[in-house]
Amino acid sequence: MKLWTGRFKREIDKKTNDFNSSISFDSRMYREDIEGSVAHATMLGKQGIIAESESEKIVLELNKILADIDNGDCIIDPECEDIHTFIEGELTRRIGDTGKRLHTARSRNDQVALDIRLYLEKHSAKVKTMLLELVDVLIEKAQQYSCAVMPGYTHLQRAQPIVFGHHFLAYCQMFLRDISRINDAVNRMDVSPLGSGALAGTTYNIDRQFVADFLGMQSVTENSLDGVSDRDFCIELACAMSLVMVHLSRFCEEVIMWCSSEFKFVELDDAFSTGSSIMPQKKNPDIAELVRGKSGRVFGDMITLLTVMKGIPLAYNKDMQEDKEAIFDAIDTVLMCLTAFIPMIKTMTVKTENMRKAAAGGFINATDCADYLVKKGMPFRDAYKATGEIVARCIELDLTLEELPIEEYRSVCEVFDEGVYEAISLETCVSGRNVYGGPAEQSIKTQVEKIRETVKCIK
Repeated sequence: MKLWTGRFKREIDKKTNDFNSSISFDSRMYREDIEGSVAHATMLGKQGIIAESESEKIVLELNKILADIDNGDCIIDPECEDIHTFIEGELTRRIGDTGKRLHTARSRNDQVALDIRLYLEKHSAKVKTMLLELVDVLIEKAQQYSCAVMPGYTHLQRAQPIVFGHHFLAYCQMFLRDISRINDAVNRMDVSPLGSGALAGTTYNIDRQFVADFLGMQSVTENSLDGVSDRDFCIELACAMSLVMVHLSRFCEEVIMWCSSEFKFVELDDAFSTGSSIMPQKKNPDIAELVRGKSGRVFGDMITLLTVMKGIPLAYNKDMQEDKEAIFDAIDTVLMCLTAFIPMIKTMTVKTENMRKAAAGGFINATDCADYLVKKGMPFRDAYKATGEIVARCIELDLTLEELPIEEYRSVCEVFDEGVYEAISLETCVSGRNVYGGPAEQSIKTQVEKIRETVKCIK
């Protein structure tokens, strides 16, 4: 059944029909389509636009259709143009002409705009739940490794000592921002466009706010043209999903490096690694690599949405049918990546001795050496220069700052004394950075407590 018969005297070409059809991907919105139709039918009866008895009959049968689809007794027909056509056709097949009254004061334009909002709200909640699960895992790791010294990097060069727990908490902040962005997107998404009609509203005495309240939505769209042609919420959510993938990809890049023989900071559980078809010694971080690779897919989805929307005039245009596959794929990909990523992080083995050894060998306590001189009254720039000479001397002698004899220190600057060794101890370097947000153990404890409070507010 086509919803637009009457004007046309010939059937649409089969190949054209397949090209025009969207049921292969919008069928996943069957639940939201029925929920929206139940709300609409209830409102039609309340307003006296159709008889209340017919409204009740429609609602009863729509709920039966939903139950039948859920349990497999009703199979969505792939030959239908879209899910809206299928649901309305199935309703009419079951209850006759009464089913044809459902679409009174409604267009597919405002219908699909509602369905996709309802669908994305639900699936955004799934992403948030998984991100919160990931944050919980990272908090546990942060506490476990709150004293595990490792080198912090800039330009992928060893820079200053931190602890592994601090590194995990950095990603916690990223994922909490992702959750905040999703919340913002959903907040703007949570308005009902139903009642906008095709573009110009309707002459029927509908109650748009009743429908919004019935569906648990905050309010209604303010302009009928905007109500059917807006897809900002899809783009905004795709942007939020893209940033989730940026953060997952960055994390995966580090995991991949940390697994390498050059680092040996972590080892992934066998369940989240693969081998080689020819090299029996290999243990590859394929899961991390796939997550890193799939980020490009989500970025592409966002670009697709931007490109679709950038040049179309008001109001609805068929181009906008392309919104669903892109945003559905973005959410599906993020959920799939999180499903694999979370247990991979949870089960990985951290090699703290190797991290400590790497931290000791990169002169990453040089800043603390300079600070030691500053605390004795030397201007920072002079202290910086003296410490640079000390580092150069260590390189010549193949020694670390901790191993360099005090005589060598004093040959560069007489201000040095035996206290320098305590000042440049890696543990001292970390524990001394007890500034708010820093890597010291107490600071990590404070960060964890604040993150836990934030998570409670989100939940």
